[in-house]
Amino acid sequence: MAETLFSLDRGNFRECQKLFRGEREQEYYLGDYWMDDGPVIEVKAERKSVGAISIIRIRSSPQSYFRRTRKHIREDATDLSVLWFVKRGALALSNQCGKKVARPGDFAITRSMSPFLIELRTDEDAVHEVLHVTLPTHILRTHIAQDFSTGLFMHVERPELAIAENIFTDVFEDDGNLAPESARALVETALTIIGNAVRADSEGVHARQTIADRRLEEVLRFIEVHLSDPQLSTAMVAKGCGISPRYLSFLLRLKGTSFSELVWEQRLQKAKNWLSTTDPRDISISEIAYGVGFKSPAHFSRMFKRVFSINPREFRGVADNDHCLADFVVSDEEIALN
Repeated sequence: MAETLFSLDRGNFRECQKLFRGEREQEYYLGDYWMDDGPVIEVKAERKSVGAISIIRIRSSPQSYFRRTRKHIREDATDLSVLWFVKRGALALSNQCGKKVARPGDFAITRSMSPFLIELRTDEDAVHEVLHVTLPTHILRTHIAQDFSTGLFMHVERPELAIAENIFTDVFEDDGNLAPESARALVETALTIIGNAVRADSEGVHARQTIADRRLEEVLRFIEVHLSDPQLSTAMVAKGCGISPRYLSFLLRLKGTSFSELVWEQRLQKAKNWLSTTDPRDISISEIAYGVGFKSPAHFSRMFKRVFSINPREFRGVADNDHCLADFVVSDEEIALN
């Protein structure tokens, strides 16, 4: 369940500088935090931690401010990034690149290693509300390659961002029924789709697909669904997708592969994953072979060893001993077709 990070009212709001990082001063990073005086002072920040990541919801009545200077950065070099989902009011970021404003429905990223001033502005009802996620920048870098050192602002027009916000909100509001592993998986998923949205936005990718794109998606889906069928063929796929075999070959060339390469690569990769994540007492190697579309365990074993330089039984033993499996990667050049 979410815990209260800090709560401010007229009796203690002038001490917000001492309170905003929590009881042990472990949240956020050093900076100057203050707020306007007014007839009503109601500020509450609640936090849900998922590993090194914190999901925080702040609702406040006065307008408040946070400033991070080079002096703060020298004293506290904690490199955190913050993902902001503005719900009410506005968030204004000022730095060496100028000023940007995020309003309800907008998404922003700020980073602690560049000086900035943030204004958390209230709306016409004197309320500001934001859901934001703090995480080490090195974690965010695994999802977003684009430069966000001086701030990144986007409208939540891209469905990925709205979905990510919903995921973070669901994890935040969970009352303890969600397993920790599931919470981490959901947060990782949200970060991944945010990375996809940022990349697509920076590349100017439009939601509208070409006819070839849609046809290729249909082809890949058909192959995925029917991968376990040993009779899977170009004729079967072409008929199922309502296209000619020649057009099917053209679509796969757009993906840089051929039908045979794609099918064998997927079958072997899925078999490898299946072998490394199952118990021999639950499913045999023969069942896995048939399950990914091989006509016989012997053919599967030959193909597997040809590509991975180890037979399926030996590979499963390596997996059971928790050895590193990263070196066993399917390569198009290694796949011998027959």
